[in-house]
Amino acid sequence: MEVLQSVDKSSERLSPQTAISGSSGADATPASDVETITLDVGGMKCAGCVKAVENQLIQYPGVVSACVNLVTEVAVCDVKSGAVDPSALAAKLTEAGFPTQPRYSQTGETISPAQRHRQEIESSIWRLAIAGILIVLSGIGHFGQHSWFAEHPSILTSFWFHWGLATATLVGPGRSILVDGFKGLQRLAPNMNSLVGLGAVTAYTASTVALLFPQLGWECFFDEPVMLLGFILLGRTLEQHARGRAVAAFEALLSLQPPQARLIADPNVDLTADTGVEIPADRVRVGEYLLVLPGEKIPVDGETIVGKTTVDESMLTGEAVPVPKQIGDVVQAGTLNQSGAIAIRATRIGKDTTLAQIVALVEAAQTRKAPVQHLADTVAGYFTYGVMAAAAFTFLFWYFIGTHLWPDLLLGHGATLMTHGAAVMGHGSMVAHHQSPLMLSLKLAIAVLVVACPCSLGLATPTAILVGTGVGAESGLLIKGGDVLERVSSLDAVVFDKTGTLTTGHPCVTDCISVAVNGELEKQNLSSASPPLSDSAAKLLQLAAAAESGTCHPLATAIVEEARKLGLPIPPAEDFYTEPGFGVRAVVEGQTVLVGTSDWLQATGISVGDALKAQVRALAQAGKTVVYVASDNISLGSIAVADALRPDAKTAVADLRRLGLRVMMLTGDRLESTLPIASELLLDTSDVLAGVLPDGKALAIATLQTQGHRVAMIGDGINDAPALAQADVGIALHAATDIAIESAQIILMRDAVTDIVKSIQLSRATFNKIRQNLFWALAYNTLGIPIAAGVLLPSLGFVLSPAAAGAMMAFSSVSVVTNSLLLRRLPWRR
Repeated sequence: MEVLQSVDKSSERLSPQTAISGSSGADATPASDVETITLDVGGMKCAGCVKAVENQLIQYPGVVSACVNLVTEVAVCDVKSGAVDPSALAAKLTEAGFPTQPRYSQTGETISPAQRHRQEIESSIWRLAIAGILIVLSGIGHFGQHSWFAEHPSILTSFWFHWGLATATLVGPGRSILVDGFKGLQRLAPNMNSLVGLGAVTAYTASTVALLFPQLGWECFFDEPVMLLGFILLGRTLEQHARGRAVAAFEALLSLQPPQARLIADPNVDLTADTGVEIPADRVRVGEYLLVLPGEKIPVDGETIVGKTTVDESMLTGEAVPVPKQIGDVVQAGTLNQSGAIAIRATRIGKDTTLAQIVALVEAAQTRKAPVQHLADTVAGYFTYGVMAAAAFTFLFWYFIGTHLWPDLLLGHGATLMTHGAAVMGHGSMVAHHQSPLMLSLKLAIAVLVVACPCSLGLATPTAILVGTGVGAESGLLIKGGDVLERVSSLDAVVFDKTGTLTTGHPCVTDCISVAVNGELEKQNLSSASPPLSDSAAKLLQLAAAAESGTCHPLATAIVEEARKLGLPIPPAEDFYTEPGFGVRAVVEGQTVLVGTSDWLQATGISVGDALKAQVRALAQAGKTVVYVASDNISLGSIAVADALRPDAKTAVADLRRLGLRVMMLTGDRLESTLPIASELLLDTSDVLAGVLPDGKALAIATLQTQGHRVAMIGDGINDAPALAQADVGIALHAATDIAIESAQIILMRDAVTDIVKSIQLSRATFNKIRQNLFWALAYNTLGIPIAAGVLLPSLGFVLSPAAAGAMMAFSSVSVVTNSLLLRRLPWRR
C-alpha cells in the first residue's frame, strides 16, 4: 500500500482552513468549495512581519484563512474556489512591502528554502565584511579615547573620522535595514528593522548635532550606530546560516527526485546503458517503460517488469537495509537502485509519486502552528508598538524625573556603561565624563528600541517544527504539524489495534473442525506436516473459501490462501453480503453459505452444538480466532486462524511503558482469544478492550477521553479510521489503507511498531524545544527591556549601551535557531 494515494486529499486535510490555520477569516466555507494557494513571501524579518502578512492575506476578498511560516518564507492560503487569482494576491503582498510570487506546482518547479537562504547569505557577505571593517575602525577610535591614543591624537580618534564611519555604515551595509524599517513605519506595520533603524538614526542624528554644535555640551557617540548595525548584520548572517541548516533535511528530500529518466520502448531487450533515450523525469507518462541501471535513482513510482536488484529505500523509510526487488514488485521515486539493471513500468509520476506526496506533506506540516505559538503571534502583533511606547516612556521618565532624582548619575560616579566591547568581553568601562540629561535619556531609549527582539518570538516555533519534521522524514516518521507535537506531549495512553498492528496482519489457518457424515467432530491441525484433509474438512474449507472470496478481510484472505495452498478447487460464488464485525454470506453452487461468529449464526436461526462450542473455546484460549461455517441453515464446523505477534511488538510496548504511557489493546476478537497475546505483551485484562465492533472503536476511544485520558490510537484498517480521527493523536502504518492514513496525524513509513516510540520521543523533544524557545524569547524580552530602560542604573549603576543591546538582540535570535538544531542530535538517531 502506498502512502497518500492522492495528494489532493492531503492538501485538503492539511489546508489552513481545516488544520493549518494560524488566522482565519470570518466566513465558514465548506471544504469542497475551497482551494489552496501557496505563495513564496520575501522581506519577513520577525513575528511582526508574519502577523502583518497574515492580516494582508485575510483582508483580501475570497481568502478564507491563511498561515505564514517565517523560516521557510511560505504562505499557505485557503481561498474560495475560483475567487482568487494567485498573481493578484502575490501583487497585493508585494505592494505591502513583502516581495511575493505564487508557487505553481503544476510547472514541476520546486523552490528550495535552503537555496534561497544561501543566496541571502551570499548577498549579505559583502555588507558584513564592510561592517566588520567599520566596527574595527570604530572600536579602535573608541578605545583610543581611554588609552595611549588619547595622549597621541590621530585621525582614528577624530570625531569627524567617526562621523564618516557612521555615515558610511548607514548608507552602505545598514541601508537595507533602515529602508525596510522605515517602510514598515509608513505601512503602519513596524517590524524589528523599524526598531533598529529608529535607534541607529536617532543615535547618529544626536551625535551629528553634538558635533556641529559643540556649545551644547552633548556627547558624540558615533560608534554606537556603527556597532549596533554591525552586530545586527553579524547576527543576521549567523541566523541565516543556522536557518539554512534547519531546512537541510527538507532540502535533502527535494534533492532526491532525479532530474532524468531513461525511456525504453521494449522492456524485453538487453538492459544496457546504450538502451533507451534520456528525457526529463517530469516528462514521463504513466504506462511508459523506463530503464534503471545500478547506481541510479529510480525516477518515478513504478512496477518492476524485467530484472532483479536490491533498492536502498532509506531516504524514504529510514531503513538502512536494502530491499530485494523482482518482477512485480513496486519501486518508488528517489530510491537508489543498487545491484542490477531493471526495467520498470511507470505507475505514478510528478506530484503523484510517493516522494512528491511526502515532500508536500512535510512542507504542509512545517506550516501548521502549535497552539502555543498563537500566544507569541498575539504578542508579536502589538510588540513593536509596545516597544516604541516603552522607549518613549523611558526617555520621558529619565529626562524629566530620573536625572533629577539621581543627579549623581550624570557625573559618572559609579555608573557603569556596558559598551559594545564589553558586550562581547563581559566587562564595563567607567563613564568618566559629565553626561547631559538629554544624552543619558536618549541612550536609554535607544537601548530599549534595539534590545527588544520580535524575531526570536517568530522563530521559536517554526524552526523547531522545521527541524523536527525534517529529522522525522529522514527517519521514516511523517508528523503532520506543530499542533500534533503539542498533543503528543500530553499523551498518557496508547491504544493499539490488534490485527495488523500488534500482529503481522497475515493470519494463517491452523485448525479445521468439521462435522463428519456420522455427526461426529473431526479436528485437523493444518500445519506443514498435517495429513491429507478428510472429505468433510475439505468441503468445509472449500465452501468457506468460496464465500470469503468476495471480501478482503485478513481472515478471509487466510482461508482462501489455505485452500489454494492445499490445491482445493474453490467453487464460484455470488450474491455476496458482508455484515461488518460478524461475517459474510454468499450463494455457492446453489447453497447459502455463512461464515462468521456463533452469535451471528444463531441470530439467523442456525444451531451450533455444545461439542463444537467446547472445541472452539479451547482454540480461543490458545489465542486463535475462530469462525463458524454453515450451509443451508446447517452448521458444518469451524475454522481457526492465528495471527502471529510482530517481532518488535513486545519491545515497543515495553518502551512505551518506560515513557510513562498506559498501553492498551483494542480488538473485535473475543476476550478469550485475545488474552494469550495480551499475556505475551504483559498487558493486564483491564488494558484489553475486546469484542469491540468496527463502529464502536471510536466510541471506545471517546470513553477513554471522557475518563480524562489523552489517547493515541495506532491502526491500519478502514475500520480504524474513525478511531484514528477521534483520538488526540492518530498513528498509522505506511501499509495502512488510504482512509487510515488520511485520518492519522503521524505516519510510520517503515511499518515498524518500534517507530511509534521514536515518533513520540521526537514529538516530545520537538515540542520541548518549542517551549524552550518561547520561554527564552519571552524571558529575554521581559528581562532585557527593563534592564535597557535603566532599572539597575540607580542601584547598581549598570546600563546597556545601544551597541551592547543590539548584540544581545542578535544573540537571542541565533540562540533560538541553534537550540532547535540540537534536535538533530537525538540519542536514538545515533
